[in-house]
Amino acid sequence: MRKSIAITGAASGIGKATAELFFRKGWYVGLFDINEKDLTSVFSTLDEKNACMRKMDVSDPESVKDAIRFFSEKTEGKMDVLFNCAGILQMGHHEKIPLKIQKKIVDVNLIGILNCIDASFHILKNTDDSRIINMSSGSATYGTPELAVYSSTKFAVRGLTEALNIEFEDQGIWVCDIMAPFVSTPMIMNAEQKASSVSKLGVWVSSDQVAGIVWKAAHGRKVHWIVSLHLKLLMILTKIGNIHITRFLVRLLAFSSREVA
Repeated sequence: MRKSIAITGAASGIGKATAELFFRKGWYVGLFDINEKDLTSVFSTLDEKNACMRKMDVSDPESVKDAIRFFSEKTEGKMDVLFNCAGILQMGHHEKIPLKIQKKIVDVNLIGILNCIDASFHILKNTDDSRIINMSSGSATYGTPELAVYSSTKFAVRGLTEALNIEFEDQGIWVCDIMAPFVSTPMIMNAEQKASSVSKLGVWVSSDQVAGIVWKAAHGRKVHWIVSLHLKLLMILTKIGNIHITRFLVRLLAFSSREVA
């Protein structure tokens, strides 16, 4: 039987690019997103015999259960990969971001993953050598100013990934995550306000590049899949370097020289 992947956040960006890549590779692809209009547009470019779509609000457990049940009916109760890609952010100084939005970021980026894992666990367990691939971030390396809540959710995703990678291994489920710097997606490029680190670091990773890493993760056995060399170097520095040096470098990237001084 052909392999299958369920993708949240499939209406745009990394989720869309991943759906298109796995579809070209002959996988059955389930597309899920709260943005039904754009999701329908993506789905219209695919073959209905090899893909399905359903509106899903990852922060709503019942919405997730309904969508995963729908996917399971299409795949005879199998799921080779669950790609938790849905995510939101708002950049800016922490005190200027309404608490309601901060909580929504947590609901989508972290609680959403918990909802998807809970709803998918039984079919993942019933599929040989299945995968859970979580979308983490380079901001899970060191807390990122002007992305504080987003960064904290990605730290949580990283910790969840590492813990479940050990817990679920005996269940036949390999859990890993994707860690990428700023990616050229609508979430970043169309943001009304961008963090200073976006302009300083630049946005030079494409959705297609990340999708290629997701493909590797679907076949490999790493816990963390790091997209860029620059991010790998930062992670090494964080592990072996002095915490004060790392903090200073992050501060330089986050603020202007006048603010640093």
